[in-house]
Amino acid sequence: MSWFPKWQPYTGDINTQPVATNEYLPASQSIMLGLQHVLAMFGATVLAPLLMGFDANLAIMMSGFCTILFFVMTGGRVPSYLGSSFAFIGVVAAATAHATGSGANPNLSVALGGIIACGVLYAIIGVIVMATGTRWIERLMPPVVTGAVVMIIGLNLAPVTVSGVQGKPFDLWMVLMTVLCMGMIAVFAKGLMQRLLLLLGLVLAYAIYAVITNGLGLGTPINFQLIADAAWFGMPSFTQPTFDGNAMLIIAPVAFILVAENLGHIKAVGAMTGENLTPQLGKAFVADGVATALSASVGGTGMTTYGENIGVMAVTRVYSTIIFVIAGVFAVILGFSPKFGAVIQTIPSPVLTGASIVVFGLIAIAGARIWIDNQVNFANNKNLMVAAITIILGTGDFGLMIGSFNLGGIGTATFAAIILHWFLSLKETASLDKSA
Repeated sequence: MSWFPKWQPYTGDINTQPVATNEYLPASQSIMLGLQHVLAMFGATVLAPLLMGFDANLAIMMSGFCTILFFVMTGGRVPSYLGSSFAFIGVVAAATAHATGSGANPNLSVALGGIIACGVLYAIIGVIVMATGTRWIERLMPPVVTGAVVMIIGLNLAPVTVSGVQGKPFDLWMVLMTVLCMGMIAVFAKGLMQRLLLLLGLVLAYAIYAVITNGLGLGTPINFQLIADAAWFGMPSFTQPTFDGNAMLIIAPVAFILVAENLGHIKAVGAMTGENLTPQLGKAFVADGVATALSASVGGTGMTTYGENIGVMAVTRVYSTIIFVIAGVFAVILGFSPKFGAVIQTIPSPVLTGASIVVFGLIAIAGARIWIDNQVNFANNKNLMVAAITIILGTGDFGLMIGSFNLGGIGTATFAAIILHWFLSLKETASLDKSA
């Protein structure tokens, strides 16, 4: 089997039939869909470096490079976008003594060394999976576990998303207006417009917000002067890593969270596409690990496959991996443009919050779809307990501390799901041994 598949032009009905991973759409449609993926990842990929004190434009640029690298290393068989991982926020803050969201991180180089160590460990896990197969991972993380992990990735971010507009009546109404714009396009539009619902919904909500604030004088107006003052082209800020043993010990274990996250993402994409992507897990782990180390080597954030873009695929049903190469190229170009960064900065918080509600909700539903497609039996108390406990731990952001290492809500819930499933399966294992 060749490394890359043989891509075929899409010949189906775009209104009713999905676009497979090895198919491609006309250039104009592909470009628009690629841009939508860039916008879908943009909020999170920019927010994560801002919270850790990294350069946001560099994070955007490296997300593009790393997405293209992931495409090449996985043979163009896994539709995924790589963006800044939120799993690093807590450990970077702990390793660098940098308060989250307090500006540039003076100990950034120390964090970068730890992230590189994490990427190397992640890649080693991928090599082991490629050598030994995926069966042991699938036994550790069956559909009831992966479905719950994918679901909490969306649910865990919900409180943070909504908290920024709480207590602000005007902003709350604008959030609902954004959600309504995307909902209307999703239901009432047809063809390509329906598949571009996030992009078009964002543009429509932005325009309505501008009319209401800048035009009618209600709420906080958009400051377009930021765009006018920004340069068209400029280099992001590069930083060299420093390898500190303590920081590496604190940050490197995040690799296990990324493994669980990536596994859940690939399971979700496999469920949506109807393709068995499990054989690609090892290559995906290696690619993501190498991408994380590469990004940190120049001053960028750790990378992970992005749930936001899974949400886009869930609603557009376009799984062509070619789209992600286009998105990656867009991101690289935009990373060199301070003016584009300024445009994104002018997107009002309520509009971004509304878009995030839609995207994170779609991620949560993708987790439920894993359960449905794999016919997970919730009449079985083992499955019921694993799913129930995992969801509450993840949604409540139950972050377990191990020394100075904070697993975070997603990490704690992920490991709890794995351990609970193993422990509660001991009864079934014992019954099988007796019957044998």
